[in-house]
This record gives sequence, structure tokens and C-alpha cells, in this order.
Amino acid sequence: MTDITQADTAHTKSLAYLNSGAIRNDWALAEIEAIYNQPFNDLLFAAQTIHRKNFDPNQVQTSTLLSIKTGACPEDCAYCPQSGHYSTGLSKEQLMAVEEVVQKAQQAKTNGATRFCMGAAWRSPREKDLDVVLEMVRQVKSLGLETCVTLGMLDGDQAQKLAEAGLDYYNHNLDTSPEYYQQIITTRSYENRLDTLQNVRDAGINVCSGGIIGMGEKTQDRYGLLQQLANMPEHPQSVPINMLVAVEGTPLGKVEKLDSLDFVRMIATARIVMPQSYVRLSAGREDMNQETQSLCYFAGANSIFYGEKLLTTANPEAEADMQLFKRLGITPEGHQVAAQEMDAEQALLNQVAEPKAAQFYDATAPRA
Repeated sequence: MTDITQADTAHTKSLAYLNSGAIRNDWALAEIEAIYNQPFNDLLFAAQTIHRKNFDPNQVQTSTLLSIKTGACPEDCAYCPQSGHYSTGLSKEQLMAVEEVVQKAQQAKTNGATRFCMGAAWRSPREKDLDVVLEMVRQVKSLGLETCVTLGMLDGDQAQKLAEAGLDYYNHNLDTSPEYYQQIITTRSYENRLDTLQNVRDAGINVCSGGIIGMGEKTQDRYGLLQQLANMPEHPQSVPINMLVAVEGTPLGKVEKLDSLDFVRMIATARIVMPQSYVRLSAGREDMNQETQSLCYFAGANSIFYGEKLLTTANPEAEADMQLFKRLGITPEGHQVAAQEMDAEQALLNQVAEPKAAQFYDATAPRA
């Protein structure tokens, strides 16, 4: 545990960072610990202040995630029902046809999604399968959607092919800290994951990388995960923060449920140390009430997976998301609604929620 002197020093440095607005890639673990553990109201205030400096506070980016190949994965990720190592009642499915994927993407766009993410349960893609995925990327891209895939490990040539097909984002989560990683996965190393992310960056594709909390890790491991993400050569453009969805039959099927305020702290800390990244409120939303989700938005979450399913686990229904957005005065990013289609209540909410420079002040500036 960091002693009081170290924590005070780290807190002072983190406050200086808030005032500077600079992007940092040299975070010390003690600094992240000090941010995470400050009084809850102070943490949220700092996160919201940084969020407003970099994003519209009343817009959330919406993505839809589709499993294009489900089950029988050779990896032994302790949380994953798709692993072939565990008996979870999930059947193996073949790679979907391109036409079916494009149909799902069109439906997602109609429902308001701006990014379409495709996930396959592979250790790494075989060349014949990658060719099919490349065609999926090209056709989904032609619909006017941003494209994202998660296919496991990639080498440099594979990443370059995806870039040439027009891929916008590649998802490859670090999952947890380097120290706790071997308790969760033994079939690939932490370095394997970092190498894949470097290959993605080298190809010019945006990185989507985050992790999962609530897997029995220590709080120190949460700091370590954020340190790894924030100290990359370039911050991930998208940072999904997942709450474990405990699935019966996996080694983590009976892990105690995470405290919701700990999850909010993780969202807020991610926002502070990676101020220009989209922080995605990801898996686990099905178990969160609307108050917890609202706190996450206030803490700086500005991206969600939108739809009924995240690969193989439930997700709040799209209509419920839109109802909460309406209550909070949030609009989906890039989604234009004609004024004549809005009822009077929504029009008023939009008017009140519209950010105006004169309404806000720099919360980190010295007071007179």
C-alpha cells in the first residue's frame, strides 16, 4: 500500500496534470492510486471537468456488437463462455455468411448505431477466414458505418490487410494487470496482447483496448491495468471498461459481484488518465440499474454497446437505453433527429442540455 507521503505527492502531481490539460504516457502507479481513491465527489468532479474539456458531455457514441463466429475458442480465458475448455452450454457455430452480417449491420444502422463491431472466437484468424472478414469489413464500411473487429492475435501482415480493407478499429483487451493476468489466462501471454496492439497501431488502425474488473483481482490490479493502457505510445482511441458477467461453468462463474461504486471509480479514473479516449461502458450493464449507469456517464463514459446482446451475454435493450438517454438529456453521437419529430419535452431537454461556453467554468482553475 502506498504510504501517506507518496499518496500526497501523487495527488499533487495529478492535480497539476488536471490543470495543464496535457496528454501523458508516463503515469506512475501511485498517481493512479491517488486519483482512484480520492473522495468520491472530488473524483467525479475532476472526471467531469476533464470530460467537458474534450467532449460534448451530453453525447454518447453507440456501437453494435455481433458475434460472427461463436464458441470452441482454444484460449482458456477464465471469464469466457466461448472457451472450449469449459462446459457452459454454448454451442459451436461456424463463421457467418457475409450477406447475413451486412443485413445485421444495416439493421444496426437503422436502429441508430454509428459503429458496427464483429467478434470471432479465435486465437488468431486463419488466412481463409480472414479473407471472409475482409469482405465483411468492406461491405459494412460501404453502408456508412465505422467498422471494428476482434479476432484474437494479429501479425503485422494481417493488420495491414485489415487496414487496406478500411477497418477503423481493432479490439484487443488487456483484461487485467500484468501481475494478475496468469490467474485469468494461461494460453497466451501479456506480451502477445501488447504485440498485437502494436501491430494494429503500426497499420494505422485505431486501437480499442480495455479490460474487465470484478474477476477477483485486487484494487492494485485495477491501477495496473489503467497504467498499462495510459502508458502506451498512444492512448487507445476506445477504452471499454467491462464488469464481469459471471457465467456458470467458467472458473469465475461464482465470483462475488463487484460493488457498483468501485466500477464508477474505474470509469472516472480512466477518463482522467486518458482524457481524449472514448471510455466505453461495456459488458455488465444488464446488471446495473439506471442510477449506476447515470453515474458512469457523469464520470466520463461516452460510448456504449447498443443492442440486446454482447457476443454471448445479455445487454440492456435498445429501447431502455434510449429512454434513459431521454431522461438524462443525452443524444447518440452522430444521430440527427428532426425537430418536428421530437415531442415538446425532448425539445426542452435538448435546449437545456445544450452546452454553452458561458454556462461552464474551469473547475480546476485557482479560485480568487
